[in-house]
Amino acid sequence: MKKLLIVSMSLLSTAVMAAMPVNQPTGSSFTLSSAPNQRALSTALGNPAAPFLMVNQDDEDNFRFGILGPLSVGVEMGDISDLGDRAEEIEDIIDANYTTLTEAQTALNKANGILSDIDDTAYIKTSVSMQVPFMPVIYKTKDDGAFMLDASISAVVKGRLLAGQITRSGTELVASTSFYAQTATDLNVGLGYSQSMWENSHGMLVGGAKANIHQISMGRALVRLDDKNNDAGDAISDAISDDAISSTGVGIDLGAVWVSNYYQVGLTLANINEPEFDGAPLDSSAIPSSSNVSTTDKYVMEMQSTVDAAVSTKGKQVTLGMSYDTNAVKDAVGDEYQWAVASVSYYGDSHFIPGLRAGYRQNLAGTELSYATFGLTVLKRLNIDFGVALETVEDEDGDEMPRSAYFSIGYDTAF
Repeated sequence: MKKLLIVSMSLLSTAVMAAMPVNQPTGSSFTLSSAPNQRALSTALGNPAAPFLMVNQDDEDNFRFGILGPLSVGVEMGDISDLGDRAEEIEDIIDANYTTLTEAQTALNKANGILSDIDDTAYIKTSVSMQVPFMPVIYKTKDDGAFMLDASISAVVKGRLLAGQITRSGTELVASTSFYAQTATDLNVGLGYSQSMWENSHGMLVGGAKANIHQISMGRALVRLDDKNNDAGDAISDAISDDAISSTGVGIDLGAVWVSNYYQVGLTLANINEPEFDGAPLDSSAIPSSSNVSTTDKYVMEMQSTVDAAVSTKGKQVTLGMSYDTNAVKDAVGDEYQWAVASVSYYGDSHFIPGLRAGYRQNLAGTELSYATFGLTVLKRLNIDFGVALETVEDEDGDEMPRSAYFSIGYDTAF
C-alpha cells in the first residue's frame, strides 16, 4: 500500500516533465473567469468572439501576441485524510501471522472496512499546460475582423487506488488492490476569426468561430500492488509509453459578445461537433471485480455552453466579471467539470502600479472543489496567478493542507 504514495509522486514528476486537455482556463483566466477582458490576453482563449476585443481600435498597431507562457500547473488530491497511516495499518494487517481462522476473519473484516473508506477517494491528479512561445497571435484587419492563431501543449496525469477486496486463504490474507494510472497529452493548434456583426449607439455585437485541432495521446496502466516481482512505478511507466494511443480530431467553437461602455454579456458553445478520440487498451487481469474500469475507453469532447457577463469602468480599469458553465463535461481521465466563477480586477494605465485581481471559482460537478484565486500583473506584462482549494485534508502529521493548488506565470504584450 505504501507503493500508492511512491507511484503517485512518480506520476507527479512525470506530468511536470511532460507537457491534456485541461478542463479549466489557464493563466489569469483562472482568476478572472471566462468573460473576455481586454487587459488580460489569456481571456481571448475562451469565447471565440473575444480576440476582436483584444486589440485597441484606436491603436495603430493591429497586432497583439503572447511572449512566453502562460505556464500553468495544477495539483489535486482525493478527499481522504491520513492515507499513509491507513495504508500502513492495512499492510500490517495483511503481513501479520494468524493462528486461527477466527483471528484471520476478524483481521479480514477490519482491513476491508478500511479499504471501503478509501476506495475512489485515494487519488492524485496533476495537470500542466503551456502556450507555445509568442502564442496566441491576434491580427485585426482594417475591415473590423480579427484573426487569431493559437498553439499550446498540455497534459494530465491521474493515479488512483482501486481497492478491490482482501480475501482469506486459510489463515493468510491476500490483497487484490491495484493502482490505476491515466495520462493524456494534447497538442492543440487553433485558428479563430471574430468580427463586429452589428452596432448601434448602445453597444456592439461581436461574433466569432474557432477551429481547434487536437492531437491527443492517451495512456492507461493498471498494476497489482501485491506483486512483489513487479515494480509498480516502472510497470506503469512502461505500459503507458508502450501502449499509449494517439488520435487527431477537430473541435468547433462558436461565441458572441454584446459589448457596451460599461457592461458586456457573452455566450460560448464549445466543441459543438463533439470530436471523439481513441482510448488506450487495458489488460483486464489486474482489474478488481468491484471496480468500474473498462478494458476499452474512448474520450469524447462533449459540447459545453458557457454564459459570461461583466461590468466595468469605461476604460476597463476596474471590472467585475463572472462566468457559468450551463452543463458538466468530462475530461480525458473521466472527471467532470462545470465551473461557476466570479472575480474583481484592477488594471491601471501606469506601468509601475501593478494590476490586481481576486476571484472565487467552484466546480459544480465531479469533485465540487472550490478555490480562492489571486493574481498580480507587473509592468502591465508579467502575469502571476495562483489558487488554493478551500477544502482540506490532513497529512500524516495531522496538519491540514488544501486538496488542490494552482499556479501560473506568463508574459505577454499589454493592452
